[in-house]
Amino acid sequence: MTHSKALRHPTTWPASESSGRASPLPRRLRDALASAGIRRPRFTRGARTERPFDAPVLRTARLVLRPHRMSDADAWFELQSDPEVSRFLPWPRRDRRLSARHLHDRTGHTRLWQTNDFLALAIEKDGRLIGDVSLHLRAVGPADRSVEIGWVLDPSEAGNGYATEAARAMLEFAFGVVKARGVTAVTDRRNIPSVALAKRLGFVEVQAPHAGATPADAVFLLARGAHEAAVALEGESLHRAAPDRGTRHR
Repeated sequence: MTHSKALRHPTTWPASESSGRASPLPRRLRDALASAGIRRPRFTRGARTERPFDAPVLRTARLVLRPHRMSDADAWFELQSDPEVSRFLPWPRRDRRLSARHLHDRTGHTRLWQTNDFLALAIEKDGRLIGDVSLHLRAVGPADRSVEIGWVLDPSEAGNGYATEAARAMLEFAFGVVKARGVTAVTDRRNIPSVALAKRLGFVEVQAPHAGATPADAVFLLARGAHEAAVALEGESLHRAAPDRGTRHR
């Protein structure tokens, strides 16, 4: 299983006056309340980015990343009920009713604007939900803006590169549209596929303070410059291997 099912909460990013870190609640508690649909009014939540970033529809060679919808309820229940998914993901066991409520909450997570805002997209393949990729906005200031990425994939779809494809598309959104300076990820070291995916995406493990991390967790960081360099290198490799760029998306 490759996923941020084990990706939980980010490292502490260098703070600035515009970071908007106003909430005294522990981050893990804030995330749990948000997941349950309990959120503070926006006017109490501190600084904002220069504009809101709404959920996009991202298309890759094989996938569509788009906001969740209630028609995904059956697939969502099957996904989160799979033991391989729940092994590292800190979600409680849910019956169909609670799973539908959880999905309903996720349909509302479509905007990044203030600290700890959460945006989740369904990973769709051939019209069917096969996973989820998400961003948490952790710092809003232009100089230190950071997000945390998470991903979960149906274990039956593992080994086909779908998680890599979806995560790369979300990273392009994070760096290119949200203008993040860095992206963080935290995973249980025992989740070997998730660790491998983070490294494949260019993340490097760092020794940094992290709210809620345990000794079993690995903390990863992908800086903007490193991401841009990796994308440029990949583009050069693709150009050498396939001069006809039109063949990439067949």
